Amino acid sequence: MQRTYLYSGTAEHPVFADVLTAEGESRKPPIVMIHGGFHNGTAYLATPDGREGWAVFFSRRGHDVYVMDWPGHGRSPTTAAFLELSMADVGRSLGVLLQEIGPAIVFAHSAGGPIAWWVAENYRAHVAAVVGIAPGAPANLVPALPAEPTQTLDEDAASHPIYAPTDRPAFVDRAFMKEFWANSPRFPHGAFEAYARSIGHESPRILNERFNIGGSGLYLERPEQLNSLPMLVFTGDADPRHPKEVDGALARFLGADFIWLPDLGITGNGHMLMIEDNHEQLAGCISCWLDKKGL
Repeated sequence: MQRTYLYSGTAEHPVFADVLTAEGESRKPPIVMIHGGFHNGTAYLATPDGREGWAVFFSRRGHDVYVMDWPGHGRSPTTAAFLELSMADVGRSLGVLLQEIGPAIVFAHSAGGPIAWWVAENYRAHVAAVVGIAPGAPANLVPALPAEPTQTLDEDAASHPIYAPTDRPAFVDRAFMKEFWANSPRFPHGAFEAYARSIGHESPRILNERFNIGGSGLYLERPEQLNSLPMLVFTGDADPRHPKEVDGALARFLGADFIWLPDLGITGNGHMLMIEDNHEQLAGCISCWLDKKGL
């Protein structure tokens, strides 16, 4: 396995991607892995406690793997327009990468979900499949909420959307991380500080789009056109924002397959599936699904 990197994306929103090249002559489709809000691609490269990440696992499976940092995240450049960075901006940058490397399987985590569904609709010829990992839904399934600030990041967000003030980048503290991202029994709690140091800022526009504040979310215009695309929604039972009924409804809307991990006898997984203590087992579940789809 060879590891290199490249820069891609649009001129306005360039992106950095680690590239893990499969050994031998790869005949499987490439995989592009995109992270969720506040994160970067490191979650796919290695776990906070030093285990090899999903990018390595799937490269050994025979895929060239591209781990992309959203614009303004990780090693992707931040521009003066970061406060206005939208999900569609990220999607267009991802679309350029997909056009450069050929039809690819897109792994999308959390807030990367709405971006991936939108890219699958708008760059259909360049998407071979989508694997949604505790993925967010398109705005079609998220009620449009008033634009007035009713909830902020430093308040209890267990049952409420998040409103992000638009005049500054958004940040989360360690209490928020522990409640929503590092809350499960399978999270590597001994490495929490290493994980927390990887978390950065977020575009307030993206956060408001994610929760469809003021109807600003990223909608699909032709969701029925995705029915022929292999898609998977993959979720655990210890994720407070992703109960079975919510992600099951997402899968039905998209015409996607749905793996609710307790149905496989796997319990205790939360939001950060790719770094939890059974992450290789979970990668194996996804690998089996890809096998069934001929991917």
